[in-house]
Amino acid sequence: MKNWSIQGEELANCNFDCPCQFGYLPINGVCEAAVVYRIDKGQYGDVNLDGLKAAGVYKWPGPLHEGNGQMQLIIDPEASADQRAAIEAILSGEDTEEMATMWFVYSAMSPNKHETLYAPISLIFDRENQIGNATVDGILEVSAVPIPNIVSGDLHGISIKLPHDFEFGDAEMATGQPMTVGGAIQLDKNSGTHAHIASLHLTGQGVVRI
Repeated sequence: MKNWSIQGEELANCNFDCPCQFGYLPINGVCEAAVVYRIDKGQYGDVNLDGLKAAGVYKWPGPLHEGNGQMQLIIDPEASADQRAAIEAILSGEDTEEMATMWFVYSAMSPNKHETLYAPISLIFDRENQIGNATVDGILEVSAVPIPNIVSGDLHGISIKLPHDFEFGDAEMATGQPMTVGGAIQLDKNSGTHAHIASLHLTGQGVVRI
């Protein structure tokens, strides 16, 4: 198993309130998500991954853990051939202990893997204020804004901590909207659904907790 490590940020949007984080089944049956990743510091064996970006689009006909899903990865074309292969391996759950990361789970639950695409990716993150926007040129756009108070309408910050999660230790909650304009997987036109911005520190053994 090749050693790897990634530190960075992710912006994720799901089509409901995300039972992956809160432990219940999707209310409308279908589970789908778009996630964009920025690697601030990373390596896969002797391949340096610093500064690279990637994304994933995922869709399951029912709860994620029941499988039979599909996934498609997108990698920024700034990555070299070796870097592309490394990112694709990590985001496909390779060189990872069983169930150690969300990428292992996504891949294991997605027998239909579409061809990896290469497209420019731009990201803006403001984790403290729960604001994010990511564009994958010609394929995908994901946005996130703070969750409003249901009475006053004022924006307020919400964060969660997951001490035993396979994705992150803590994240800022937001509400978001994905839009797919290309690629093999078309997401439903959801608005005001779960989004989060999280710092990642992952290896093939799982989340690094400091």
